[in-house]
Amino acid sequence: MAEKRMFAKSIVLTDAFLDMPMSARCLYFTLGMLADDDGFVGSPKSVMRQCGASQDDMAILLSKRFVLGFDSGVIVIKHWRINNYLQNDRHKPTTYQEELATLKIDQKGSYTESEKRLPVSSVYVLDTDCIHDVYTDKNSIDKSREDKVSREESVVEKRKRFSPPTVEEVAAYCDERGNNIDPQHFVDYYSARGWMIGKNHMKDWKAAVRTWEKSDKKTNNIFLEILEEENK
Repeated sequence: MAEKRMFAKSIVLTDAFLDMPMSARCLYFTLGMLADDDGFVGSPKSVMRQCGASQDDMAILLSKRFVLGFDSGVIVIKHWRINNYLQNDRHKPTTYQEELATLKIDQKGSYTESEKRLPVSSVYVLDTDCIHDVYTDKNSIDKSREDKVSREESVVEKRKRFSPPTVEEVAAYCDERGNNIDPQHFVDYYSARGWMIGKNHMKDWKAAVRTWEKSDKKTNNIFLEILEEENK
């Protein structure tokens, strides 16, 4: 594996990258330094511990698609081929060939999911064990296929029920209601949490905006009461 790694300014100096918390950016650079010659990292939990990153930091990188995740627990740097170029005589192919086979290279030179593979949810569970099939009989193969179809249908169904809003959609709704909520902060906050409220999946993002709005009003009222007491 090569000793030197590079990072393209066209990636790490973008607003999308710089808007992330410092801890998430540090995690991205550490993953890039420790990735193999095709941009894959097989033990992201270990890397997170090395740089003191949290689960939220990984969730941010996944939700903003600076890294792509796999059910096996492996991750890959999406813009690896933009950041790095290795000559053939120095390139050592990744051992994660099954994961690599599910990807394709887009027009910009970035990894993206092939049509055969659904993207992994932004809620990246790093504690998921890698399960290896040890049975080769027809019944077990059929059962495995049925389970895979069931999981994919479940993911599609969840996406039909809720679609995360864009920053522009949140901004338009906040303007309509005349509140002071920061749309970018709202989207980043829930993206980092996989659009979960507590232990439940969000069902109505507009209701979440209204909840934030009430919270802001309550905070402002408390602040005004303190000012009134100080001015007496």
